[in-house]
Amino acid sequence: MRTAVITGAAQGIGKQTATLLDELGWALALIDLQPIETQQYKNAIALIGDITSEKFVTEAAASTVKNFKRVDALVNNAGISNISPALDTSTEKYRQVLEVNLVAPFMLAKAFGKIMLDAGSGAIVNVASVAGLQGVADRSAYNASKHGLIGLTRTLAVEWGARGVRVNAVCPGWVKTEMDHKDQAGGSYSDQDIIDHVPMGRFARPHDIAHAIAWLCDDTQSGFVNGIALPVDGGWTSDGSWQSLRLKQR
Repeated sequence: MRTAVITGAAQGIGKQTATLLDELGWALALIDLQPIETQQYKNAIALIGDITSEKFVTEAAASTVKNFKRVDALVNNAGISNISPALDTSTEKYRQVLEVNLVAPFMLAKAFGKIMLDAGSGAIVNVASVAGLQGVADRSAYNASKHGLIGLTRTLAVEWGARGVRVNAVCPGWVKTEMDHKDQAGGSYSDQDIIDHVPMGRFARPHDIAHAIAWLCDDTQSGFVNGIALPVDGGWTSDGSWQSLRLKQR
């Protein structure tokens, strides 16, 4: 049975990805700071801890191998946002976002990637963002972390591809998750702001992203796909229209 490790698995995209991979017959090692109910899955363990701790990451890798004897995919999904103008963003907050969104995926890729490299096969999927492909105002820390995550993705793809481990990223547009609800509560944007920009006229749903992740995890479907940053954004990054022209197409 193939085994996938998913961070940020208690909610949102991570939980939806766990549900989909469970349906597809994967065993799951689910990582989060929050409690995870594993009884809803056929074969899963919960690893509760802080992914910015190298000690925890090392222990999580050991626990996964102890329970499942193998690792076939790592989904680096856990992340945090921060919405504030650059001049109002503290160095402490900037570092915190980078630690969770960029340094932790690096440590996880090293720990779990080594297991896959030793086996000669595997896939890593980093959940980046359209904010890793474009600039979005008032998100200096978040944008930098996601741009960096795409850079890490491409570098590891080059280093590890010939050794059997593919490394790719998905770049979601705005997704209706707990993170979106929290961000909107601050009053920085509304549903309409997003819907008006997306050519498909809606937010992404967690399962839209989960299906892209599952495809990249499966070497029978994406076995020669390596080093890409795949937008799953309803056309957000394709649309250079001004607002009146954009909405004229509706």
